[in-house]
Amino acid sequence: MLFPPEALGTITEYSTGEVWNAKRMGGAVARAASALHERGIGPGDNVLIYHGGSGAFFADLFAIWQMGACAACLNPGLSQPELENIVSFIKPKLILVDQNTSAGIVGGVAILCSQVEPVGRIIESKLTLANSGLDDAALILFTSGTTGTPKGVVHNFRSLLARINLNRQFIGDDNLGKTLCVLPTHFGHGLIGNCLTPILFGHDLLLLSGSNLPTIGKLGEIIDQHEISFLSSVPAFWKLVCKLAKPAAKGTLQRVQIGSAPLAADLWHQVIEWCGTDDVVNMYGITETANWLAGASARDLAPEDGLIGRMWGGMAAIIDSDGQFRPFGEGELVVQSPSLMSGYYQLEAQTRDVLVDGWFRTGDIGRIDPDGVMRLTGRQKNEINRAGVKIHPEDLDLLFERHEAVSEACAFAIADDLSNELVGLALSLVDASAITVPELRAWCEERLASEKRPDKWFIVPEIPKTDRGKINRQRVAEYCFQLDADKKG
Repeated sequence: MLFPPEALGTITEYSTGEVWNAKRMGGAVARAASALHERGIGPGDNVLIYHGGSGAFFADLFAIWQMGACAACLNPGLSQPELENIVSFIKPKLILVDQNTSAGIVGGVAILCSQVEPVGRIIESKLTLANSGLDDAALILFTSGTTGTPKGVVHNFRSLLARINLNRQFIGDDNLGKTLCVLPTHFGHGLIGNCLTPILFGHDLLLLSGSNLPTIGKLGEIIDQHEISFLSSVPAFWKLVCKLAKPAAKGTLQRVQIGSAPLAADLWHQVIEWCGTDDVVNMYGITETANWLAGASARDLAPEDGLIGRMWGGMAAIIDSDGQFRPFGEGELVVQSPSLMSGYYQLEAQTRDVLVDGWFRTGDIGRIDPDGVMRLTGRQKNEINRAGVKIHPEDLDLLFERHEAVSEACAFAIADDLSNELVGLALSLVDASAITVPELRAWCEERLASEKRPDKWFIVPEIPKTDRGKINRQRVAEYCFQLDADKKG
């Protein structure tokens, strides 16, 4: 399937003011494709993109696809050892960087910037999302393993096209008209949902770093200045926005989507008030399904903790406690989707564990009502087993974040010889001098059964997150114990 470069929407980089219209992008894609061609890149090859958040990133991505190769998108913030680990595992033919990175070699693989690499004949530019075959690998996105064995989710051209078209169908062209992306471009939420979906259908895109506090504080002004109609981000971003930024005044913002982490109903309501629209959608999506999979708009359903709405294409079911697949009820959520990954790169056993008879086992625990509305209650791998009592840490997060003194909360398991696991809780407070742990304990005792209450409490400056805005509970636990050790030392 071809997307002519002249049909692309315009990409604007907020930080630099660079504007990539269709003509400029077409020229950049042709130049990058020529550089790849001269390096012998073709179908079946992997090419790493070690930069992001710019028009040049998309030029490289489209050029890789034009050559029929597979793009592996990396976090440009990875350290040299992490990069070397990925290179050793993926064995790419080439590593593409931006103009701020020097050319060289990593693990025997050449590094180059496609826009400055000397090339001979410039080949014709054509944006191709399937230059070889629809079922050939197109994209590898990493969910873990930059220091251990990398876990790369592989999507073919078919799954990408399916997801992008479904996104357009459920969001609507009117909403996508002027889209803002505040997310990194090396994972599905930002890349596929927030960027490829609008620009491949001729809508304009503004790229903005969502980790810059001064910029976040001006979000309302930016939305007004660029007449933004749509954006999607993570709950952590909106917690900052609601505290730091004045709302937009022009009323151009029509739809907002929030995903990649649990959204508390209280925050959901705050975002609705800040945005001035009730079309604020809590999204459910995972990298293995090429970002969004289901959504619940406050326009249709009243916000509540765990509500993720109905499927955006495909089917959902649950596996109950007896191991039976059911169309509704409670248990582990499993899904079928036209945007499902082809597997984990070079990890056949892990792939077999999650792909069962055409279903993907999400590992999330939830409920499906007879009308198809879904709710999440926890995640199997996060479940805390305290002496046989199963506790979902997500429930504790959402409970404590309702307290006016709590900015963020994260519960996690602590190994224990007697009870198997205890409950740890990290809290970031609005004002650490305004409340004490005993006061928080008393508040908790009024709202939680004794077997679910935290055993160890940690007051921390902030809850550490991944570059995707997600919480890794093991890392949070390690962070808390290190802070505790530093204090005692």
